[in-house]
Amino acid sequence: MKLSKIAGAIIALTVSVSTTATADDNRYIIQVDKGNKGVVKALANRLGAEIHLDGNGFISATFAGKDLSQVKGLLNNPHIKLVEADQRRHLMSAYSDDAGNPMTQQVTPYAVYQSQADQVAFNASAGMKVCVIDSGLDASNTDFEWNNISGDNDSGTGNWNENGGPHGTHVAGTIGAADNSVGVVGMAPGVDMHIIKVFNADGWGYSSDLAHAADLCSAAGANIISMSLGGGGSNSTESNAFQSFVDAGGLVVAAAGNDGNNVRSYPAGYPSVMMIGANDADNNIADFSQFPSCTSGRGKRATTDETICVEVTAGGVDTLSTYPAGMATASNMSADGAAYASSAMENSGAIAGGTYYMGTAEATDSGANGNICVIDRGVISFHDKVANCESSGGVGAVIINNEAGMLFGTLGDTNTTTIPAVGAAFEDRAAIVAASNISIDIGTSDYGFMSGTSMATPAVSGVAALVWSNHNQCTGSEIREALKATAMDSGAVGNDVYFGYGIVKAAAADAYLTANGCAGDGGGEPGGDFALTADGYKSKGVKKVDLTVNGAAGSNVDLYRDGSKIATTSASSTYTDTISGKGGGTFTYKACDEGTTTCTAEQTVVF
Repeated sequence: MKLSKIAGAIIALTVSVSTTATADDNRYIIQVDKGNKGVVKALANRLGAEIHLDGNGFISATFAGKDLSQVKGLLNNPHIKLVEADQRRHLMSAYSDDAGNPMTQQVTPYAVYQSQADQVAFNASAGMKVCVIDSGLDASNTDFEWNNISGDNDSGTGNWNENGGPHGTHVAGTIGAADNSVGVVGMAPGVDMHIIKVFNADGWGYSSDLAHAADLCSAAGANIISMSLGGGGSNSTESNAFQSFVDAGGLVVAAAGNDGNNVRSYPAGYPSVMMIGANDADNNIADFSQFPSCTSGRGKRATTDETICVEVTAGGVDTLSTYPAGMATASNMSADGAAYASSAMENSGAIAGGTYYMGTAEATDSGANGNICVIDRGVISFHDKVANCESSGGVGAVIINNEAGMLFGTLGDTNTTTIPAVGAAFEDRAAIVAASNISIDIGTSDYGFMSGTSMATPAVSGVAALVWSNHNQCTGSEIREALKATAMDSGAVGNDVYFGYGIVKAAAADAYLTANGCAGDGGGEPGGDFALTADGYKSKGVKKVDLTVNGAAGSNVDLYRDGSKIATTSASSTYTDTISGKGGGTFTYKACDEGTTTCTAEQTVVF
């Protein structure tokens, strides 16, 4: 725990996912036949619309006071293919504190080690480019290879290299911060990036903005699109744009969402987009990480598709990365000359002095006069503890957690104290309480912590760029499959809704592609062989066989009974074969990757 920590500047841009269009926006996407956009724009103008975006095969416009059905009725024109709601899209980042001391030395975020990114060398000559659709990358942070970075502005959002909040700069640092002597290091250090700033000052945009951004990413020559954002409701224009990018050989990665529920967020919920969940440094799923079902529809129409739920996870809890210069708050603490982790709570300044253990600081104590108060968490608020320390003549305060881990907190919106105060980890309690002297320094920093699936998404995007740079003959879809095939299984055994296939592992994916080529070897599940399980039974006299596949290379398999194909089904679901006819019998089954001759060993069921 002897690392400095920083905390303070926080961002709480969580997502509330809705399943309907945002009614008060009155903003719609109008898909138009090629060559006839001018006619439709003229019609929209005559109807009093405000046109916001002229995209590839569509326009986006507001019709004040009109709902979707009314707009469809007004736009009765043969050149119009579709009218749909222009869904809001939000940044995805949960509450977090800043951490680390990277202003004087390079610090490696835990997710780099966890994902094995430190075990694979980035091939800078491979031509990899990641397109980051977010709130901009602030040019004030020098921990980037700026000669490798370009960008585009969306209408009304300002310059792409000026921040619209720290979110976009933090995301970009996780992907590609330079490997140098200061700051942090990204998953693919120095990778080419194209930044598209789509978010307004309130932290949200529209699905039409994302569809247009996908075209800009293509025009910039990007291989990967990374989106730490999302919202409710699917949108065909948006979906088509990302599908086109994937069809051209690219990879699209997006955040699952931070509401901790099973709601499907978009664009992550589109089959063309790889949905990313978040885990912590201990390989546990983050409590905020959304976990939509892989099944859609009901009854006989229900289908299972692993591409509409979480596919993999990466570190997204208390993730250290780049900030616009000076926007993070740093704290450094030492006790008897040894550095210890800390998190800034309030009140900048530097102080050093003798220590005084004040218990839970529920009252003033003259023994604290002129000293730095060492305080246990519990009973009363952080603010009241620090206030009692200051009222006792204390010149600084260290509040120690009462459970494992770092104490992250603030003194509240009505803070009346003035002395520097930091949180400390429970693991360091004995050393801090026993110390004779403590020093505290709280100031600003260009680096900080955030939490969210927003932070896990660029980690996967960076790992994908890292692995792909060493196998650039592969397609984005093949890289996607390799990451799933080699992820570390976590949570429930096998593919589950929280982790998908598990936590991404760069070195494992690199070795997998080296050994097996871009198409892989059918190892669709981490460490698993391509295998079929066949369980036979009778239900009300009818013969049934449950067929379960592990280790398929793709999302679908062909199932055979006695040499004849009986179904093509999802590789991640159990298929039940019903056998007609009376009496017993012997039946032989096998599964093959869809459309191939790569098959499992045969399994025999006897009735």
